[in-house]
Amino acid sequence: MSPPLVPSLGHDLHFVLCDFGKNGQAFVEADPTQADLSTIIRNLIAGEYERPLSVIAFNLAEGWACDVSESIAKALLKSGDLLTAGTSAFVATHLVEAARQNESRQQRGY
Repeated sequence: MSPPLVPSLGHDLHFVLCDFGKNGQAFVEADPTQADLSTIIRNLIAGEYERPLSVIAFNLAEGWACDVSESIAKALLKSGDLLTAGTSAFVATHLVEAARQNESRQQRGY
């Protein structure tokens, strides 16, 4: 019997989707032991991702996945750290999109 392709980890994993220009978009390769929320935030602050687009979190043991880009953008803004151009664009994109969605909900009475 061959080992599973995806390790059975009991904690949340986070992966960053980046824009590589003419080479397209891809999730950045990450060691599962270094794919936790705090490491991803530290890497974003440090500028490890040149053009991050979104962050996806999932937990195989619990069977869920979701886009956590907005909450990470808020955490980055709240950190008060100086952000690289790519990370600043990530924050702006996700906070502007969140504001638009909230405004749209308010206009519809939700």
